[in-house]
Amino acid sequence: MPELEKNASIEVDLSDYTFDGAGSPELPDLSQVSEADRQQLRMAGVDVDEADRSGTFLQFDQSRVHCRTSNPDVEILGIEAALERYQGLPDYYWKALDPDKDDFTRQTAKEVHGGYFIRTKKGAVIPHPVQSCLYIKGKDVAQAVHNVVVVEEDSEVHIITGCATAHGVQSALHLGISEFYVKKNGRLTFTMVHNWGEQVAVRPRTAVHVEENGVFVSNYILLKPVRTVQSYPAVYLNGPGGLARFNSVIVAPEGSHVDTGNKIILNAPNTRGEIISKTITTGGTIIARGFIGGNAVPARGHLECKGLILGQGVIHAIPELVGSVPGVELSHEAAVGKIAREEIEYLMARGLDEEEATSTIVRGFLNVDIMGLPRELKESIEKTIRESEKDMF
Repeated sequence: MPELEKNASIEVDLSDYTFDGAGSPELPDLSQVSEADRQQLRMAGVDVDEADRSGTFLQFDQSRVHCRTSNPDVEILGIEAALERYQGLPDYYWKALDPDKDDFTRQTAKEVHGGYFIRTKKGAVIPHPVQSCLYIKGKDVAQAVHNVVVVEEDSEVHIITGCATAHGVQSALHLGISEFYVKKNGRLTFTMVHNWGEQVAVRPRTAVHVEENGVFVSNYILLKPVRTVQSYPAVYLNGPGGLARFNSVIVAPEGSHVDTGNKIILNAPNTRGEIISKTITTGGTIIARGFIGGNAVPARGHLECKGLILGQGVIHAIPELVGSVPGVELSHEAAVGKIAREEIEYLMARGLDEEEATSTIVRGFLNVDIMGLPRELKESIEKTIRESEKDMF
């Protein structure tokens, strides 16, 4: 398969980007954000009015510009402030990931440009989501951030992260190190919305450790063009009764190369993992990876990858299941193809024209109901899907 091998990797040269000098002043109030930037932030799922939010972290380029919490049960700091306050965060900082993993982790370990530290109090259920945004305003700017999230025992929080570039910024680089720790009986829902520019390179590196009866739910949404994304977050269910679930909705137009997937390692009895990926190519390349490894019993995992090809483009689904002990239950379902003609004809028989029928099927395929998103975020994403339809067809 020479064509797929050719498409399997896009090189990113760190020397093409600026790693210093892209600073921005602090914003005490998000009302000071320009209308153009507010629009881009909304498209990345950020509520610029901070209504029904338990806190906000906002970074422009290489500077933290806004950091506040409205709930005493959740702590939000810039990563530099957290490292200073907690003597280097010895239990969490670079404990889930190896700084020597690749050029991107090495660069971030050498020169971090902010990022956030979010921690819940033990036993606290945070009623409204915490939101964060890593935003790039400058051309050819490199943003290398390190994020640490700690969900203490018996606590629960939903974090909505928007990553975006300002209108008119096409070329930039985002390096994101994220380490998540879900303690006993904790629950973390992490929703990420990407809204990058057409020549932006994105290299996140993420690891999650989950303790006994902990729950980690990840929602990932990418609907806009991007030059290249390479992402493969890994969750380690290390305590009995742990649960991990990944939901992804990805659209790749022409010129976009998205190499993404998820890994779940079932390291303890009575753990469960689920990966659900829905992808559409309208001319771009998508490599949809999924891996579930079962190292304990009883343990169950399911991987589901479905892709639609609209016009030209490539979807390469790579589901992997590895069981290392007798009795582990792992399954997968993968399908890549086009919209079935009979589905279109069924809707046309009920009064829709062909374009309306196709749009209805695509919107149904990209349904985000299972993600459990706040109403205003769900409405924003559905609006983005409607606005993207003209690019899909």
